[in-house]
Amino acid sequence: MRRRRASLIGPALVCYTAFDSQGQTLAMRITSEEVRHIALLARVGMTEEEIERMRDQLSHILENFDVLRQVDTEGVEPTGHSVEMDSVMREDEPRPSMPLQDVLANAPDREDNFVKVRAVLEE
Repeated sequence: MRRRRASLIGPALVCYTAFDSQGQTLAMRITSEEVRHIALLARVGMTEEEIERMRDQLSHILENFDVLRQVDTEGVEPTGHSVEMDSVMREDEPRPSMPLQDVLANAPDREDNFVKVRAVLEE
């Protein structure tokens, strides 16, 4: 006997997880209708061929999540990276600014002590 449990994945997609009689998860495929719904919400036009390809790809991604869900993470401390990360960026420490004339020297257009740019906001 197969049972299904709904899980909300973001605001647009409900994924159904199927369970066999022993409670083991079974891989569930996303439907073409669900892909059409996601495409509609994202305002992306898709051909039937693209819908089927996306259905296969999304189903594969969800299957990979099922594999990851089975990994025993008991006692594993959460981390943002799997390896140690060393930043190549310098520390953000306050320091004196560049002289105003040096900053304005390369400005393509200036007005008084300001760099003049085209307006980017509509009125």
